[in-house]
Amino acid sequence: MANAEKKFNLFDRAAGALLARYIRFVHRTSTQTDAMTETLEQHYAHHPCIIAMWHGQFMLLPLIKPSFIPVDIMLARHGDAQVLGAALKHFDMQLIRGAGAGSRARDRGGAHAFRAAVQALRDGRTVAMTADVPGDEPRRAGQGIVMVARQSGRPIVPVAIATSRYWALNTWSRMTINLPHSGLGFAVGPLVNVPREAGPEDIERYRQAVEDSLNVATDLAYKRAGGDPTRATPGAVAAGSTEPGLRLKTYRAVTSLARPIAPILLSLRERRGKEEPARRQERLGHSSIARPSGRLAWFHAASVGETNAVLPLIAALAKERPSLSFLLTTGTVTSAKLAAERLPPHAVHQYAPLDAPEYVRSFLDHWRPDLAVFTESEIWPNLILESSARGIPLALVNGRMTKRSFRRWRRNPGVARPLFSRFALVLAQNEGLARRFKALGAPGVIPTGNLKVDAPPPPVDNAALAQLKPSLDGRTLLIAASTHDGEDQIIADAHRELRRTLPDLCTIIAPRHPERGGAIAEMLKGRGLNVARRSLGDLPDRSSDAYVADTIGELGMLYKLAPVAFIGGSLVNRGGQNPIEAVRQGAVVLTGPHWQNFGDAYRTLIDHRGAIVVRSAEELAGAARKLLSDEAELGSMRRRASAALATISGALPRTLEALLHYLPSEDPVRAA
Repeated sequence: MANAEKKFNLFDRAAGALLARYIRFVHRTSTQTDAMTETLEQHYAHHPCIIAMWHGQFMLLPLIKPSFIPVDIMLARHGDAQVLGAALKHFDMQLIRGAGAGSRARDRGGAHAFRAAVQALRDGRTVAMTADVPGDEPRRAGQGIVMVARQSGRPIVPVAIATSRYWALNTWSRMTINLPHSGLGFAVGPLVNVPREAGPEDIERYRQAVEDSLNVATDLAYKRAGGDPTRATPGAVAAGSTEPGLRLKTYRAVTSLARPIAPILLSLRERRGKEEPARRQERLGHSSIARPSGRLAWFHAASVGETNAVLPLIAALAKERPSLSFLLTTGTVTSAKLAAERLPPHAVHQYAPLDAPEYVRSFLDHWRPDLAVFTESEIWPNLILESSARGIPLALVNGRMTKRSFRRWRRNPGVARPLFSRFALVLAQNEGLARRFKALGAPGVIPTGNLKVDAPPPPVDNAALAQLKPSLDGRTLLIAASTHDGEDQIIADAHRELRRTLPDLCTIIAPRHPERGGAIAEMLKGRGLNVARRSLGDLPDRSSDAYVADTIGELGMLYKLAPVAFIGGSLVNRGGQNPIEAVRQGAVVLTGPHWQNFGDAYRTLIDHRGAIVVRSAEELAGAARKLLSDEAELGSMRRRASAALATISGALPRTLEALLHYLPSEDPVRAA
C-alpha cells in the first residue's frame, strides 16, 4: 500500500529504523553456510509466490528478500505491528494491512488483505504472510493462506530462518528475538500447490500440508543454525517431555546388560541360516569396511520389501548429489544379497548393529553419517537416541504404523515421545498414518505416498528366464507369491480343485521365507503332488504339479511367467505382501482378506476392479479358473490395475524433494 508510511508516527519511524539496523547487525555478525545460499536460490525460482512462515519466527524475514524481487508482506492492523511495519519499509517491502480473524468475532481486515494479496501476486509481486492466526492455536496453519494460493494460482513456499542464539518471549507464538554472533540457518519446506478446483476437503488437506511443511522447514533451519528450537516452540506444540521415561531407560539398561548373550543368539540364528557367520562382527557394531571420504547418507531398512522401496530413492539421491556416498543397513540375509546386486556405485551395505548402546556407539563412531534415514516402521530406540545425541538429522521415509502398534505406542508416552520427537522429518504413506505419527510427538510429518508404488518392476534375470521358460511352455501357470506358514496347504487344496478343469496346471509357490521350501515340498508330496524344487537346481517337467521357488530375488521373473498371482500373507493374518511388483510385471492379483499392511495399494486396486479378494481354497480356485480361462477378462484386469496404480504414484519425487533439503549440494563453509 503506497500510503502505509503516512500512518507511522515519529516513534514508529524511529523505532522501526533502529529495528532495521539491528536486523542488519545480526546478519553481519552471524555465520551462515552455503546451504543457505543454495536454499535462497531455490526460493527465488518460484517468484511470484506466497512465502509462509510461523508467527513469532519472522524477525529476520527481510534477509531472504533480494533487491530484484518485489515483496509485499501482510501485517496486522494493531498497534504492535506498527514498529515492525516501519522496519520492513527499510528493506523495500510493501505492506498489506489486515489479517484473518481466526476464532475471534471482530473484523481484522482479512477480506481487504485477501483481495490485496491476490492482486499483488497477479501483478508479479511475491506476498509474505504468517500461516497461523493470533487467537487460534499456535503453529496451526489457517485456511486463509490456502485460499490465497487457490485464487491466485501461485505456490506456497514455506520458509524458516533461525539463529543459534535467541530470546523467546512469553507470547502465544513464542515471539523470537534473534541475537547477534550466532549461527544462521535458512530452510525451505516442500512446496504446496493448490489447484483452482480444490473443494472443502481438499482445502483442509492443503492446509495440513502447509502446516507439515512449515514444521519441517523450521526444524531444519534451527539445525542448520546449530540452535535448539525447543524454547521457541509454543507450549501447545511442544507439550510432553522428550526426555526418556522409565521404560525407555530400562530398555537401554537391559540391552546393555544383555550383550554377553548376543553371540549366543547370533550363533542360533546362524545355524538357521538367518545370519552370515563371516559378518557377525557387523552385528556387534564393528564394521568390516572403511568409511568412504566425504559426506555419507545412511539408510536403514528391515528386509527385502523395505530395501526394494529405498533402492530407487538412493539411486535418485545419487543422481542429484553425485559426490554423496551411501550406507545401507539391513537385518536379513536375503536383503543383504539384494543390496549386493542392486546398490549403485558409491553405496555399501552392512548389517545393522544389534540395538545395544555400546554396539550402536561403535557403529556411529566408525560411519559418522551426515543424515540417517529409517524406513517404514524401523524404530530402534538406541539407534535413534544415540544418533540424535550426535546431532545427526533423522528422517523416517515411507512411514507406516498399524493400529495395534499405534495403540501400544500411545500407551507408553515416556517411550514414544522421546523417540518420535527426535525425527526432523517423517514422510508417511498417507494422511491417516501421518496423524498417528503426529500424535506420538513427531514434529515434521508429511504424507508423501508409498514408495513401493513408484518402484520399478522387480528385476528379471533373462538368462534364468530363458532356461526356465521352455520347461513350462504350454502349461497353465498360477503363482502363489510370498506365502506364509498356513497358506501353502490352502494353495495345495486350490490346486487340486483347479486341476479338475485345468489338467495342465502347474502351481508355482514362492515362500516369503525361502528356508521353508523343504517343508513345503514335503507337504505337497504328502498330498500326492509331484514337486520340483528350484533351490536344488530342479526344473519342472510335464509331470510336475508344483514348483517350489525357494530362492531369493526371482519374483520378477516368476511374475513375468505367470498371468495370475496370489499374494500371500493375506489368507493368514500377516497384513499381506506387496501387490505392486506383480502388477508391474503384468500378473493379475488375487489376495486374501488380510491386506492392511498395504492398505492404500490394495484399496485402490480393489476399487478399480484391478484385484480380487478370496477367502478360501474354493474362492481362490474359482477366481483363478475364471481368469485363466478368459483372456479378455485377464487383459481388462491388467489395464484396470495399471490405471489404479497411476492414481497413487508420485511418492518418489516428493520424498526426494524433502530429503534434498537435508543434503545441500556443497559442504557447509563459514561465510566470509
